Amino acid sequence: MTTATLIINGKKAGQPDIRQAVNDLRKKGHDLQVRVTWEYGDGLRYVKEAGELGVDCVIAGGGDGTVNEVSHGLSLLAPERRPAMGVLPLGTANDFATGCKIPKDPLAALKLATEAEPVAVDLVQVNDRYFINIASAGFGAAVTTETPVELKNFLAGGAYTLMGMIKILNFTPYQVQVKAENYEFEGEAVIGAVCNGRQAGGGQVLARNAYINDGLFDVLVVQTFPLNAIEQVTSELHNPSPSGEYITLFQSSWLESFAVEPIPVNLDGEPITSSSLRYDVLPGAIKLALPFDCPCIAT
Repeated sequence: MTTATLIINGKKAGQPDIRQAVNDLRKKGHDLQVRVTWEYGDGLRYVKEAGELGVDCVIAGGGDGTVNEVSHGLSLLAPERRPAMGVLPLGTANDFATGCKIPKDPLAALKLATEAEPVAVDLVQVNDRYFINIASAGFGAAVTTETPVELKNFLAGGAYTLMGMIKILNFTPYQVQVKAENYEFEGEAVIGAVCNGRQAGGGQVLARNAYINDGLFDVLVVQTFPLNAIEQVTSELHNPSPSGEYITLFQSSWLESFAVEPIPVNLDGEPITSSSLRYDVLPGAIKLALPFDCPCIAT
């Protein structure tokens, strides 16, 4: 049977269905210990503790921010002391879990985490931070960061669209320089996203063909465009490619970006701000429990 640590967001720890699911797993013989977070940094400490105890699996119980913190913590452990990872989706958007088809039902999610054969998946390092799903920069990051929690809870994914409509009225593009494999750009951009996973911002699919185990990330760049080009932009948005005039989607294993002014960046829901960023894929950095029909795994 599996030894596991469930690191759960403190706001969700008291839910009866989660308590019942934990008890059910324990009755089946799994050694499942629970650690509750209060503030950022608790998850990192609990992951380190789990590595020292030699548990088989660490389960991130929360939203995309909790998934980010746990995967970041695992990346800091020596490979030989790095447990596998599972996810119990408990957030508002759960973009990473949704994209991977991880079940929302607590018992089903915990059974998957403790009983499935984990798969080696990539992480992405950006400067001294790590993420597993998507880093969005510029306009997209500002929208996600500034959407009030109450609005998220009331409108779910639709909150991001509403806040986006409000922000776009006063949005100033960023002057950036981007370099990657077989790609260079210098000019004004509205949105940039480095995608290991497929969706962010409450269900917005940014890279529909991205895989989390192919040693590459998909990069989406949206340049400024005139209003009379809206039909072309819409067409490119529905069918993004490396050759788009305003919207470009390409793959790379590394990327460097430089900006005149610091740009807000959102790493799986965790905000940072920087004018100089270096992204690198870390192939097969962690093992993750996933459903057999996960669409984000390249076979």
